[in-house]
Amino acid sequence: VQLQASGGGSVQAGGSLRLSCAASGRTVKTWIMGWFRQAPGKEREQIAGIAGDGVSTFYADSAKRRFVISRDNAKNTIYLQMNSLKPEDTAIYYCAAAPTPLDDYDYWGQGTQVTVSS
Repeated sequence: VQLQASGGGSVQAGGSLRLSCAASGRTVKTWIMGWFRQAPGKEREQIAGIAGDGVSTFYADSAKRRFVISRDNAKNTIYLQMNSLKPEDTAIYYCAAAPTPLDDYDYWGQGTQVTVSS
């Protein structure tokens, strides 16, 4: 499986961005998909995850009530809608995939930069 993340960019605080992660090589409709981010000098953290059913989701506290993860299995793509962005959201955002809930996230996209200015 190859993952291609896109949609990053520069935005002012309070703005919105939508990240996309397109999977290729095989269908990931039953896979667990996640979004992670890594800010300069900080460890990578998972901010959202979604199960194959598209209903079961996970959000880190920093993402709750501002970010929404979703998936379109017909397009083999997941999304991260980010609203009310803050400067502390500045990071490289990565998508990742795990074949089952028991697996680690073994497949990673290349990352997309999100920069939020105050």
